[in-house]
Amino acid sequence: MPKATRREWWGLAVLVLPTLLLALDMTLLHLAAPHLSADLQPSSAQLLWILDIYGFMVAGFLITMGTLGDRIGRRRVLLAGAFAFGVASVAAAFSTSAGMLIITRGLLGVAGATLMPSTLSLIRNMFHDERERTLAITVWMTGFIVGSAIGPLVGGVMLEFFWWGSLFLLGVPVMALLLVAGPLLLPECREAKAGRLDIASALLSIGALLLVIYGLKDTARDGFNLLASLAVLGGLVLARVFALRQQRLADPMLDLALFRRRAFTVSVVSMLLAIFALSGAWLMIFQYLQGVAGLSALEAGLVMLPAAALQTAASLLVPRIACRLKPSVLVSLGLVLAAVGLLMLLWVQGSQGVALLVIGAVLLGVGIMPVMILGTDLVVSSVPPEQAGAAAATSETATELGMALGIAVIGSIGAAIYRQHVSESLPAGLSPAQVQVTTDTIGGALGVIQHLPPALADGVLVAVQQGFTDALHVNALIGALVMAGAVVLTATGLRQARLDS
Repeated sequence: MPKATRREWWGLAVLVLPTLLLALDMTLLHLAAPHLSADLQPSSAQLLWILDIYGFMVAGFLITMGTLGDRIGRRRVLLAGAFAFGVASVAAAFSTSAGMLIITRGLLGVAGATLMPSTLSLIRNMFHDERERTLAITVWMTGFIVGSAIGPLVGGVMLEFFWWGSLFLLGVPVMALLLVAGPLLLPECREAKAGRLDIASALLSIGALLLVIYGLKDTARDGFNLLASLAVLGGLVLARVFALRQQRLADPMLDLALFRRRAFTVSVVSMLLAIFALSGAWLMIFQYLQGVAGLSALEAGLVMLPAAALQTAASLLVPRIACRLKPSVLVSLGLVLAAVGLLMLLWVQGSQGVALLVIGAVLLGVGIMPVMILGTDLVVSSVPPEQAGAAAATSETATELGMALGIAVIGSIGAAIYRQHVSESLPAGLSPAQVQVTTDTIGGALGVIQHLPPALADGVLVAVQQGFTDALHVNALIGALVMAGAVVLTATGLRQARLDS
Protein backbone atom coordinates (compact mmCIF):
# COMPACT_ATOMS: atom_id res chain seq x y z
CA MET A 1 0.00 0.00 0.00
CA PRO A 2 1.34 3.49 -0.82
CA LYS A 3 2.43 5.63 2.12
CA ALA A 4 0.88 9.01 2.81
CA THR A 5 2.84 12.11 1.86
CA ARG A 6 3.24 15.37 3.74
CA ARG A 7 0.23 16.80 1.91
CA GLU A 8 -2.04 14.04 3.26
CA TRP A 9 -0.90 14.65 6.82
CA TRP A 10 -1.45 18.40 6.50
CA GLY A 11 -4.83 17.59 4.94
CA LEU A 12 -5.61 15.49 8.01
CA ALA A 13 -4.94 18.54 10.17
CA VAL A 14 -7.52 20.43 8.10
CA LEU A 15 -10.04 17.60 8.50
CA VAL A 16 -9.62 17.70 12.28
CA LEU A 17 -10.95 21.29 12.32
CA PRO A 18 -14.67 20.54 11.75
CA THR A 19 -14.45 17.56 14.10
CA LEU A 20 -12.99 19.74 16.84
CA LEU A 21 -15.61 22.40 16.23
CA LEU A 22 -18.57 20.02 16.40
CA ALA A 23 -17.33 18.62 19.73
CA LEU A 24 -16.69 22.13 21.00
CA ASP A 25 -20.17 23.21 19.97
CA MET A 26 -21.80 20.27 21.77
CA THR A 27 -19.91 20.85 25.04
CA LEU A 28 -20.38 24.59 24.99
CA LEU A 29 -24.15 24.35 24.69
CA HIS A 30 -24.43 22.00 27.68
CA LEU A 31 -22.34 24.45 29.68
CA ALA A 32 -24.52 27.37 28.56
CA ALA A 33 -27.83 25.65 29.37
CA PRO A 34 -28.37 27.57 32.65
CA HIS A 35 -27.62 30.86 30.90
CA LEU A 36 -30.01 30.04 28.07
CA SER A 37 -32.72 29.20 30.59
CA ALA A 38 -32.24 32.48 32.44
CA ASP A 39 -32.20 34.62 29.28
CA LEU A 40 -34.67 33.04 26.86
CA GLN A 41 -36.93 31.41 29.49
CA PRO A 42 -37.53 28.19 27.52
CA SER A 43 -39.82 25.51 28.88
CA SER A 44 -38.25 22.16 29.77
CA ALA A 45 -39.47 20.79 26.43
CA GLN A 46 -37.98 23.76 24.54
CA LEU A 47 -34.66 23.43 26.38
CA LEU A 48 -34.42 19.77 25.38
CA TRP A 49 -35.23 20.71 21.80
CA ILE A 50 -32.52 23.39 21.87
CA LEU A 51 -30.04 20.81 23.10
CA ASP A 52 -30.98 17.93 20.83
CA ILE A 53 -32.50 19.37 17.62
CA TYR A 54 -28.95 19.65 16.29
CA GLY A 55 -28.35 15.94 16.82
CA PHE A 56 -31.75 15.06 15.34
CA MET A 57 -31.08 16.96 12.13
CA VAL A 58 -27.54 15.63 11.84
CA ALA A 59 -28.78 12.06 12.30
CA GLY A 60 -31.60 12.60 9.83
CA PHE A 61 -29.43 14.04 7.06
CA LEU A 62 -26.14 12.12 7.51
CA ILE A 63 -26.89 9.24 5.16
CA THR A 64 -28.19 11.64 2.52
CA MET A 65 -25.13 13.90 2.78
CA GLY A 66 -22.71 10.96 2.83
CA THR A 67 -24.27 9.57 -0.33
CA LEU A 68 -24.30 13.04 -1.90
CA GLY A 69 -20.55 13.29 -1.26
CA ASP A 70 -20.00 9.94 -2.96
CA ARG A 71 -21.79 11.27 -6.03
CA ILE A 72 -20.75 14.91 -6.47
CA GLY A 73 -17.48 14.98 -4.52
CA ARG A 74 -16.67 14.74 -0.82
CA ARG A 75 -14.52 17.87 -0.71
CA ARG A 76 -17.22 19.88 -2.47
CA VAL A 77 -19.86 18.78 0.05
CA LEU A 78 -17.48 19.44 2.96
CA LEU A 79 -16.74 23.01 1.86
CA ALA A 80 -20.39 23.79 1.10
CA GLY A 81 -21.33 22.51 4.55
CA ALA A 82 -18.59 24.58 6.18
CA PHE A 83 -19.96 27.76 4.59
CA ALA A 84 -23.53 26.94 5.63
CA PHE A 85 -22.38 26.09 9.17
CA GLY A 86 -20.67 29.47 9.51
CA VAL A 87 -23.79 31.35 8.38
CA ALA A 88 -26.07 29.34 10.67
CA SER A 89 -23.69 29.92 13.60
CA VAL A 90 -24.10 33.69 13.25
CA ALA A 91 -27.89 33.31 13.12
CA ALA A 92 -27.88 31.13 16.25
CA ALA A 93 -25.66 33.58 18.13
CA PHE A 94 -28.20 36.38 17.75
CA SER A 95 -31.36 34.36 18.43
CA THR A 96 -33.91 36.36 20.40
CA SER A 97 -36.27 33.57 21.47
CA ALA A 98 -36.24 29.89 22.28
CA GLY A 99 -38.14 29.13 19.07
CA MET A 100 -35.62 31.03 16.94
CA LEU A 101 -32.72 29.21 18.57
CA ILE A 102 -34.38 25.84 17.95
CA ILE A 103 -34.74 26.69 14.24
CA THR A 104 -31.17 27.94 13.85
CA ARG A 105 -29.82 24.93 15.74
CA GLY A 106 -31.76 22.74 13.32
CA LEU A 107 -30.10 24.52 10.38
CA LEU A 108 -26.74 23.99 12.06
CA GLY A 109 -27.57 20.28 12.21
CA VAL A 110 -28.30 20.12 8.47
CA ALA A 111 -24.99 21.85 7.74
CA GLY A 112 -23.16 19.69 10.30
CA ALA A 113 -24.43 16.56 8.55
CA THR A 114 -22.18 17.39 5.60
CA LEU A 115 -19.02 17.61 7.69
CA MET A 116 -18.52 14.32 9.51
CA PRO A 117 -19.11 11.73 6.73
CA SER A 118 -17.07 13.87 4.33
CA THR A 119 -14.07 14.05 6.68
CA LEU A 120 -14.10 10.34 7.49
CA SER A 121 -14.53 9.22 3.88
CA LEU A 122 -11.73 11.57 2.77
CA ILE A 123 -9.46 9.95 5.37
CA ARG A 124 -10.36 6.54 3.93
CA ASN A 125 -9.28 7.73 0.47
CA MET A 126 -6.16 9.62 1.62
CA PHE A 127 -4.63 6.90 3.83
CA HIS A 128 -4.39 3.46 2.21
CA ASP A 129 -1.86 1.85 4.57
CA GLU A 130 -3.65 0.06 7.43
CA ARG A 131 -1.40 1.41 10.19
CA GLU A 132 -1.45 4.94 8.83
CA ARG A 133 -5.24 4.86 8.49
CA THR A 134 -5.66 3.69 12.08
CA LEU A 135 -3.35 6.49 13.21
CA ALA A 136 -5.21 9.02 11.06
CA ILE A 137 -8.59 7.97 12.47
CA THR A 138 -7.11 8.18 15.97
CA VAL A 139 -5.91 11.73 15.30
CA TRP A 140 -9.32 12.57 13.83
CA MET A 141 -11.09 11.17 16.89
CA THR A 142 -8.60 12.94 19.17
CA GLY A 143 -9.73 16.20 17.58
CA PHE A 144 -13.21 15.41 18.85
CA ILE A 145 -11.81 14.71 22.31
CA VAL A 146 -9.71 17.88 22.33
CA GLY A 147 -12.83 19.83 21.42
CA SER A 148 -14.59 18.27 24.38
CA ALA A 149 -11.55 18.97 26.54
CA ILE A 150 -11.20 22.65 25.79
CA GLY A 151 -14.93 23.27 25.44
CA PRO A 152 -15.71 23.70 29.13
CA LEU A 153 -12.70 25.97 29.70
CA VAL A 154 -13.28 28.07 26.58
CA GLY A 155 -16.98 28.22 27.32
CA GLY A 156 -16.35 29.20 30.93
CA VAL A 157 -14.10 32.07 29.87
CA MET A 158 -16.57 33.23 27.21
CA LEU A 159 -19.54 33.09 29.57
CA GLU A 160 -17.56 34.95 32.20
CA PHE A 161 -17.14 37.98 29.93
CA PHE A 162 -19.70 37.68 27.11
CA TRP A 163 -23.28 36.57 26.49
CA TRP A 164 -24.18 32.97 25.64
CA GLY A 165 -24.57 33.75 21.93
CA SER A 166 -20.84 34.44 21.63
CA LEU A 167 -20.25 30.69 21.96
CA PHE A 168 -21.73 30.10 18.51
CA LEU A 169 -19.44 32.69 16.94
CA LEU A 170 -16.42 30.51 17.73
CA GLY A 171 -17.36 28.37 14.73
CA VAL A 172 -17.04 31.21 12.22
CA PRO A 173 -13.21 31.56 12.11
CA VAL A 174 -12.79 27.76 12.20
CA MET A 175 -15.01 27.33 9.16
CA ALA A 176 -13.29 30.26 7.41
CA LEU A 177 -9.93 28.52 7.86
CA LEU A 178 -11.38 25.28 6.50
CA LEU A 179 -12.72 27.10 3.44
CA VAL A 180 -9.29 28.59 2.72
CA ALA A 181 -7.10 25.53 3.42
CA GLY A 182 -9.45 22.81 2.15
CA PRO A 183 -9.07 23.44 -1.59
CA LEU A 184 -5.26 23.55 -1.24
CA LEU A 185 -4.72 20.38 0.80
CA LEU A 186 -7.68 18.06 0.31
CA PRO A 187 -8.16 15.88 -2.78
CA GLU A 188 -11.50 15.68 -4.50
CA CYS A 189 -12.85 12.15 -4.55
CA ARG A 190 -16.14 10.60 -5.51
CA GLU A 191 -17.49 7.22 -6.44
CA ALA A 192 -16.49 6.59 -10.05
CA LYS A 193 -19.74 4.86 -11.04
CA ALA A 194 -22.05 6.89 -8.84
CA GLY A 195 -25.56 7.42 -10.05
CA ARG A 196 -27.83 10.36 -9.38
CA LEU A 197 -29.01 11.14 -5.87
CA ASP A 198 -32.35 9.43 -5.22
CA ILE A 199 -34.51 12.21 -3.78
CA ALA A 200 -37.29 9.81 -2.77
CA SER A 201 -34.86 7.68 -0.72
CA ALA A 202 -33.41 10.79 0.89
CA LEU A 203 -36.87 12.02 1.96
CA LEU A 204 -37.83 8.56 3.24
CA SER A 205 -34.69 8.24 5.39
CA ILE A 206 -35.01 11.75 6.83
CA GLY A 207 -38.71 11.34 7.54
CA ALA A 208 -38.28 7.92 9.16
CA LEU A 209 -35.53 9.06 11.51
CA LEU A 210 -37.19 12.31 12.54
CA LEU A 211 -40.60 10.70 13.18
CA VAL A 212 -39.15 7.89 15.30
CA ILE A 213 -36.97 10.28 17.29
CA TYR A 214 -39.88 12.67 17.90
CA GLY A 215 -42.16 9.85 19.02
CA LEU A 216 -39.60 8.39 21.43
CA LYS A 217 -38.81 11.83 22.81
CA ASP A 218 -42.47 12.68 23.37
CA THR A 219 -43.15 9.28 24.97
CA ALA A 220 -40.19 9.64 27.35
CA ARG A 221 -41.40 13.10 28.41
CA ASP A 222 -45.19 12.67 28.62
CA GLY A 223 -45.73 8.89 28.63
CA PHE A 224 -47.54 6.86 25.99
CA ASN A 225 -49.95 8.94 23.94
CA LEU A 226 -51.65 8.67 20.57
CA LEU A 227 -49.57 11.32 18.76
CA ALA A 228 -46.23 9.84 19.86
CA SER A 229 -47.35 6.32 19.00
CA LEU A 230 -48.49 7.40 15.54
CA ALA A 231 -45.16 9.19 14.98
CA VAL A 232 -43.14 6.08 15.84
CA LEU A 233 -45.43 3.86 13.75
CA GLY A 234 -45.22 6.27 10.82
CA GLY A 235 -41.43 6.38 11.11
CA LEU A 236 -41.18 2.59 11.12
CA VAL A 237 -43.42 2.37 8.05
CA LEU A 238 -41.23 4.87 6.20
CA ALA A 239 -38.13 2.95 7.27
CA ARG A 240 -39.60 -0.26 5.87
CA VAL A 241 -40.47 1.46 2.58
CA PHE A 242 -36.92 2.90 2.48
CA ALA A 243 -35.40 -0.56 3.00
CA LEU A 244 -37.57 -2.15 0.30
CA ARG A 245 -36.68 0.64 -2.11
CA GLN A 246 -32.95 0.16 -1.49
CA GLN A 247 -33.27 -3.55 -2.31
CA ARG A 248 -34.91 -2.77 -5.65
CA LEU A 249 -32.57 0.01 -6.80
CA ALA A 250 -29.57 -0.85 -8.96
CA ASP A 251 -27.67 2.01 -7.29
CA PRO A 252 -29.10 2.26 -3.75
CA MET A 253 -28.58 5.24 -1.50
CA LEU A 254 -27.70 2.88 1.38
CA ASP A 255 -26.35 -0.55 0.47
CA LEU A 256 -28.05 -2.79 3.01
CA ALA A 257 -25.56 -5.52 2.11
CA LEU A 258 -23.08 -3.65 4.32
CA PHE A 259 -24.97 -4.95 7.34
CA ARG A 260 -24.20 -8.53 6.35
CA ARG A 261 -20.66 -7.83 7.55
CA ARG A 262 -20.64 -8.80 11.22
CA ALA A 263 -17.87 -6.40 12.26
CA PHE A 264 -19.65 -3.52 10.50
CA THR A 265 -23.04 -4.15 12.10
CA VAL A 266 -21.78 -4.85 15.62
CA SER A 267 -19.49 -1.79 15.53
CA VAL A 268 -22.32 0.50 14.40
CA VAL A 269 -24.76 -0.78 17.04
CA SER A 270 -22.21 -0.72 19.86
CA MET A 271 -21.23 2.90 19.08
CA LEU A 272 -24.90 3.88 19.08
CA LEU A 273 -25.49 2.24 22.47
CA ALA A 274 -22.33 3.68 24.03
CA ILE A 275 -23.07 7.25 22.94
CA PHE A 276 -26.73 6.83 23.96
CA ALA A 277 -25.65 5.87 27.47
CA LEU A 278 -23.01 8.62 27.71
CA SER A 279 -25.05 11.55 26.39
CA GLY A 280 -27.94 11.03 28.80
CA ALA A 281 -25.63 11.49 31.78
CA TRP A 282 -23.29 14.02 30.17
CA LEU A 283 -26.26 16.31 29.64
CA MET A 284 -26.64 16.55 33.43
CA ILE A 285 -23.02 16.92 34.53
CA PHE A 286 -22.38 20.57 33.68
CA GLN A 287 -25.83 21.62 34.86
CA TYR A 288 -25.14 19.76 38.13
CA LEU A 289 -21.81 21.51 38.65
CA GLN A 290 -23.43 24.92 38.23
CA GLY A 291 -26.93 24.37 39.60
CA VAL A 292 -26.24 22.00 42.52
CA ALA A 293 -22.54 22.35 43.34
CA GLY A 294 -22.77 26.14 42.93
CA LEU A 295 -19.79 26.56 40.58
CA SER A 296 -19.56 29.30 37.97
CA ALA A 297 -19.31 28.34 34.29
CA LEU A 298 -15.55 29.00 34.37
CA GLU A 299 -15.09 26.95 37.54
CA ALA A 300 -17.10 24.09 36.03
CA GLY A 301 -14.84 24.16 32.97
CA LEU A 302 -11.71 24.09 35.11
CA VAL A 303 -13.03 21.23 37.25
CA MET A 304 -13.74 19.09 34.18
CA LEU A 305 -10.49 19.92 32.38
CA PRO A 306 -8.40 17.12 34.01
CA ALA A 307 -11.05 14.57 33.03
CA ALA A 308 -11.02 15.72 29.41
CA ALA A 309 -7.20 15.79 29.33
CA LEU A 310 -7.01 12.18 30.55
CA GLN A 311 -9.60 11.23 27.95
CA THR A 312 -7.42 12.80 25.26
CA ALA A 313 -4.35 10.90 26.49
CA ALA A 314 -6.33 7.66 26.50
CA SER A 315 -7.35 8.17 22.87
CA LEU A 316 -3.69 8.36 21.86
CA LEU A 317 -2.92 5.11 23.68
CA VAL A 318 -5.69 3.09 22.05
CA PRO A 319 -3.76 2.26 18.82
CA ARG A 320 -0.75 1.01 20.81
CA ILE A 321 -2.88 -1.17 23.08
CA ALA A 322 -4.80 -2.42 20.02
CA CYS A 323 -1.56 -3.99 18.75
CA ARG A 324 -1.60 -6.29 21.80
CA LEU A 325 -5.30 -6.91 22.45
CA LYS A 326 -8.06 -8.09 20.16
CA PRO A 327 -10.71 -5.46 19.37
CA SER A 328 -13.38 -7.44 21.22
CA VAL A 329 -11.28 -7.51 24.40
CA LEU A 330 -10.13 -3.89 24.32
CA VAL A 331 -13.53 -2.46 23.41
CA SER A 332 -15.36 -4.56 26.01
CA LEU A 333 -12.91 -3.65 28.78
CA GLY A 334 -13.30 0.01 27.90
CA LEU A 335 -17.09 -0.21 28.07
CA VAL A 336 -16.87 -1.95 31.45
CA LEU A 337 -14.77 0.99 32.69
CA ALA A 338 -17.36 3.42 31.30
CA ALA A 339 -20.16 1.54 33.07
CA VAL A 340 -18.27 1.77 36.37
CA GLY A 341 -17.92 5.52 35.81
CA LEU A 342 -21.67 5.85 35.36
CA LEU A 343 -22.34 3.81 38.50
CA MET A 344 -20.08 6.13 40.49
CA LEU A 345 -22.45 8.99 39.70
CA LEU A 346 -25.10 7.25 41.82
CA TRP A 347 -23.21 8.32 44.96
CA VAL A 348 -22.83 11.98 43.99
CA GLN A 349 -24.57 14.25 46.51
CA GLY A 350 -24.42 18.06 46.77
CA SER A 351 -21.24 20.10 46.50
CA GLN A 352 -19.31 17.39 48.34
CA GLY A 353 -19.84 15.06 45.40
CA VAL A 354 -17.82 17.08 42.86
CA ALA A 355 -14.68 14.96 43.25
CA LEU A 356 -16.67 11.74 42.81
CA LEU A 357 -18.44 13.20 39.80
CA VAL A 358 -15.12 14.12 38.17
CA ILE A 359 -13.70 10.62 38.80
CA GLY A 360 -16.82 9.07 37.29
CA ALA A 361 -16.52 11.38 34.27
CA VAL A 362 -12.87 10.36 33.83
CA LEU A 363 -13.74 6.65 33.79
CA LEU A 364 -16.67 7.28 31.46
CA GLY A 365 -14.63 9.34 29.01
CA VAL A 366 -11.61 7.05 29.01
CA GLY A 367 -13.71 3.90 28.75
CA ILE A 368 -15.62 4.99 25.70
CA MET A 369 -12.51 5.73 23.62
CA PRO A 370 -11.80 2.17 22.35
CA VAL A 371 -15.29 1.65 20.95
CA MET A 372 -15.24 5.04 19.21
CA ILE A 373 -11.76 4.67 17.67
CA LEU A 374 -11.67 0.95 16.89
CA GLY A 375 -15.36 0.81 16.02
CA THR A 376 -14.93 3.63 13.50
CA ASP A 377 -11.85 1.95 12.04
CA LEU A 378 -13.67 -1.40 11.72
CA VAL A 379 -16.62 0.26 10.00
CA VAL A 380 -14.53 2.17 7.45
CA SER A 381 -11.98 -0.57 6.74
CA SER A 382 -14.60 -3.28 6.25
CA VAL A 383 -15.91 -1.78 3.00
CA PRO A 384 -14.36 -1.01 -0.41
CA PRO A 385 -13.04 2.56 -0.88
CA GLU A 386 -15.89 3.46 -3.25
CA GLN A 387 -18.37 2.84 -0.41
CA ALA A 388 -16.42 4.86 2.14
CA GLY A 389 -18.93 7.71 2.14
CA ALA A 390 -21.90 5.43 2.81
CA ALA A 391 -20.00 3.53 5.53
CA ALA A 392 -18.76 6.74 7.16
CA ALA A 393 -22.26 8.21 7.06
CA THR A 394 -23.70 5.07 8.65
CA SER A 395 -21.08 5.22 11.41
CA GLU A 396 -21.74 8.89 12.08
CA THR A 397 -25.50 8.34 11.92
CA ALA A 398 -25.12 5.77 14.70
CA THR A 399 -23.17 8.15 16.95
CA GLU A 400 -25.32 11.21 16.25
CA LEU A 401 -28.52 9.19 16.56
CA GLY A 402 -27.25 7.72 19.82
CA MET A 403 -26.49 11.21 21.10
CA ALA A 404 -29.87 12.58 20.02
CA LEU A 405 -31.76 9.64 21.50
CA GLY A 406 -29.72 9.80 24.72
CA ILE A 407 -30.60 13.46 25.22
CA ALA A 408 -34.20 12.97 24.11
CA VAL A 409 -35.08 9.73 25.88
CA ILE A 410 -32.81 9.62 28.95
CA GLY A 411 -32.83 13.42 29.18
CA SER A 412 -36.63 13.48 29.11
CA ILE A 413 -36.81 10.82 31.82
CA GLY A 414 -34.43 12.87 33.96
CA ALA A 415 -36.54 15.98 33.37
CA ALA A 416 -39.67 14.07 34.45
CA ILE A 417 -37.94 12.88 37.64
CA TYR A 418 -36.84 16.45 38.38
CA ARG A 419 -40.33 17.87 37.82
CA GLN A 420 -41.99 15.23 39.99
CA HIS A 421 -39.60 15.68 42.92
CA VAL A 422 -39.65 19.49 42.80
CA SER A 423 -43.43 19.74 42.45
CA GLU A 424 -43.84 17.51 45.53
CA SER A 425 -41.17 19.28 47.62
CA LEU A 426 -41.65 22.99 46.93
CA PRO A 427 -42.54 25.03 50.00
CA ALA A 428 -45.66 27.19 49.96
CA GLY A 429 -45.37 30.83 48.97
CA LEU A 430 -44.63 30.69 45.22
CA SER A 431 -46.97 32.07 42.59
CA PRO A 432 -48.31 29.65 39.91
CA ALA A 433 -45.98 31.23 37.31
CA GLN A 434 -42.97 30.78 39.63
CA VAL A 435 -43.94 27.15 40.27
CA GLN A 436 -44.16 26.55 36.50
CA VAL A 437 -40.69 28.01 35.83
CA THR A 438 -39.11 26.29 38.84
CA THR A 439 -40.40 22.83 37.94
CA ASP A 440 -39.45 23.17 34.25
CA THR A 441 -35.64 23.53 34.41
CA ILE A 442 -32.97 24.02 37.04
CA GLY A 443 -31.72 27.12 35.20
CA GLY A 444 -35.17 28.70 35.39
CA ALA A 445 -35.44 27.67 39.05
CA LEU A 446 -32.20 29.43 39.94
CA GLY A 447 -33.50 32.57 38.23
CA VAL A 448 -36.67 32.46 40.34
CA ILE A 449 -34.70 31.87 43.55
CA GLN A 450 -32.76 35.11 43.06
CA HIS A 451 -36.00 37.10 43.52
CA LEU A 452 -37.34 35.27 46.60
CA PRO A 453 -37.03 36.20 50.28
CA PRO A 454 -34.03 34.42 51.90
CA ALA A 455 -36.03 31.91 53.96
CA LEU A 456 -38.25 30.88 51.04
CA ALA A 457 -35.28 30.84 48.65
CA ASP A 458 -33.42 28.37 50.87
CA GLY A 459 -36.37 25.97 50.91
CA VAL A 460 -36.83 26.14 47.14
CA LEU A 461 -33.08 25.65 46.55
CA VAL A 462 -33.02 22.47 48.66
CA ALA A 463 -35.97 21.03 46.71
CA VAL A 464 -34.46 21.97 43.34
CA GLN A 465 -30.99 20.62 44.11
CA GLN A 466 -32.29 17.32 45.48
CA GLY A 467 -34.64 16.91 42.54
CA PHE A 468 -31.83 17.43 40.05
CA THR A 469 -29.56 15.04 41.99
CA ASP A 470 -32.26 12.36 41.80
CA ALA A 471 -32.53 12.97 38.04
CA LEU A 472 -28.75 12.58 37.65
CA HIS A 473 -28.87 9.27 39.53
CA VAL A 474 -31.67 7.91 37.34
CA ASN A 475 -29.90 8.96 34.12
CA ALA A 476 -26.65 7.39 35.30
CA LEU A 477 -28.34 4.10 36.21
CA ILE A 478 -30.08 3.84 32.84
CA GLY A 479 -26.78 4.64 31.12
CA ALA A 480 -24.93 1.96 33.11
CA LEU A 481 -27.49 -0.69 32.12
CA VAL A 482 -27.27 0.28 28.45
CA MET A 483 -23.46 0.27 28.62
CA ALA A 484 -23.56 -3.24 30.12
CA GLY A 485 -25.61 -4.37 27.13
CA ALA A 486 -22.96 -2.91 24.81
CA VAL A 487 -20.29 -4.88 26.71
CA VAL A 488 -22.07 -8.17 26.00
CA LEU A 489 -22.59 -7.24 22.35
CA THR A 490 -18.96 -6.34 21.65
CA ALA A 491 -17.49 -9.22 23.65
CA THR A 492 -19.45 -11.73 21.57
CA GLY A 493 -20.00 -9.95 18.25
CA LEU A 494 -16.44 -8.71 17.66
CA ARG A 495 -14.70 -11.91 18.68
CA GLN A 496 -13.54 -12.65 15.12
CA ALA A 497 -12.99 -9.02 14.10
CA ARG A 498 -9.56 -7.76 13.03
CA LEU A 499 -8.52 -4.21 12.19
CA ASP A 500 -6.93 -5.34 8.95
CA SER A 501 -10.08 -7.04 7.75
